[in-house]
Amino acid sequence: MRPHDVVVLLKIISLEDNWMNKDLSASLFISASEISESLNRSMIARLISPDKKKVFKGALFKFIENGLSFVFPAAPGALVRGTPTSHSAPVLKGYILADDIYVWPNPNGDAKGQAIVPLYPNQVQAALCDEKLYNMLALVDSIRVGKVREVEKALELLKQYFEMAYA
Repeated sequence: MRPHDVVVLLKIISLEDNWMNKDLSASLFISASEISESLNRSMIARLISPDKKKVFKGALFKFIENGLSFVFPAAPGALVRGTPTSHSAPVLKGYILADDIYVWPNPNGDAKGQAIVPLYPNQVQAALCDEKLYNMLALVDSIRVGKVREVEKALELLKQYFEMAYA
């Protein structure tokens, strides 16, 4: 797996049943061939159906809960301008009180905080075009860098997003 494979699967969940490879490519700013390769890797990992149309949300959730922070860890970096993520993003801001601010580096961002490296270079651009994807990626970042309480809340909220998909 590559880090952007997680983003591709989350985007499919955000789109629910209505998507094609070219839609993923355009909305994630990833080449069509890389989308195809990503779906193949996810199929081999048993995170998506053999026809590559339905994400196995239970398996993906288990991977995010138990493996993501080991396979794709993140650590807060330098102070930069950016887009809020993790506990600083709107999806978690009402639940977690923290003095530190985490952001994805973005010169057009509206916050200044410690940099969290996104899972892939165009993630910020893709997230800003899709609120559900943005929220899920911010929750994933909280799992990658958060403390126990933050991780537990992020998992609870992420599970709700997974349950809403395909409903």
